[in-house]
Amino acid sequence: MPGPFVVPVHGDIELPKKVDVVVIGGGIIGCSTALELVERGLTVALCEKGGIGHEQSSRNWGWVRITRRDPREVPLMAEALRLWSGMAGRTGHDLGYRQSGIAFVCDTDAAVTQHERWLENLKDYQIDSRMLSRREVADQFPGHRMDAKGALFTSVDGRAEPQKAAPAIAEAAREWGAHILTECAVRGIETAAGRVSGVVTERGAIACDQVVLAGGAWSGLFARHSGLRLPQLKVKNSVIRTEPLEGGPEAAIWSERFSVRKRQDGGYTIADGFRNVVDIVPDSFRFMRDFLPALRAERKSLMLRLGGPFLDEARIPNHWSLDQASPFEYCRVLDPKPAFALQDKALAALRRAFPVFDKARIAQRWAGAIDVTPDAIPVISGVDAIPGFHIATGFSGHGFGIGPAAGMLMADLITGAKPVVDPAPFRFNRFSDGSKIQIISGF
Repeated sequence: MPGPFVVPVHGDIELPKKVDVVVIGGGIIGCSTALELVERGLTVALCEKGGIGHEQSSRNWGWVRITRRDPREVPLMAEALRLWSGMAGRTGHDLGYRQSGIAFVCDTDAAVTQHERWLENLKDYQIDSRMLSRREVADQFPGHRMDAKGALFTSVDGRAEPQKAAPAIAEAAREWGAHILTECAVRGIETAAGRVSGVVTERGAIACDQVVLAGGAWSGLFARHSGLRLPQLKVKNSVIRTEPLEGGPEAAIWSERFSVRKRQDGGYTIADGFRNVVDIVPDSFRFMRDFLPALRAERKSLMLRLGGPFLDEARIPNHWSLDQASPFEYCRVLDPKPAFALQDKALAALRRAFPVFDKARIAQRWAGAIDVTPDAIPVISGVDAIPGFHIATGFSGHGFGIGPAAGMLMADLITGAKPVVDPAPFRFNRFSDGSKIQIISGF
């Protein structure tokens, strides 16, 4: 099943001998980190095993939202909203960004109360976000047939195009002097005197003082090869892309039955708003204790399945020699099969809510692998055990919108600048220092 068409980024032919920082992973997090670093005067090599943005960074919904974020992410996302408004000018490329608003529809009085309570997280920010009454929902979405008690609506939330964003940021980083290396998997890190001294790629070695692991769903495997325990699993989300359609909503909508947002080409991205597939794999048992609280909290939204992926991942080695091909070279792009039944149910629910979608024609279906952590917030942190090694991963389906700010925070940590937000909630060692993992469900 082919994934979405991503704006192509042609990788550099020559491998640099030495840089200040190597960034592993060419998704929106890795690209944003690379851009921040080169803008600050550091030399950077961005290494991607496949193509820029070819995995979850191009397969997500394309939402840029602060609404219903985990409260620990709100300060960083507030910064991301500021950054997104200037990304076209900063990169010199069209990312398809637009502040079109996002509505979270409430089907019950309890949901209304929950969303009203969430609004308290924005009391210190100058952000237009408010509860809409049933009548105001009808005014916002004329002709809808949703059974809505109300909705949480944020006008400054919006959308961008996932197939354009990471490539645009990567090209901007290259214009600042970054080396953009595609089809160049990093096999592992090298150390000297107890700290990072370089990386070994499939095309040769690069000396460096700092490394950022921004490998998305692959980060856990890379960390394990480096002797680190990073509790991370994958969740599959499936998406429909329609052909252009007139008369649909401008603002994005989330409900438990469907999510929908207008695309730059006039079509729509549609997905189930609530349910995701979780394949049971060897890591499910390796990290069972870490993820049990999340499983209990989100059990209604997770569809556990045992099948082919278990055997596929069981065959992947956890350790390999740096002079031999790594698992990353045998799978350039994660391209999971979509959950067709979930997609069809979401489209049917959308058609009941907005009859205009009876005329929608499906142009493409795809799925992506979301990298999740036990507490559903990312790791953006240095690693005490390996000085010079940093991790930016586990964004748990929230990474696209927050990406530019995550790159800024990572660059702050690397350069020693004052962090744009308190990085403590995102520290790597929260999984090993005895801290209680806090689950805030519903976000």
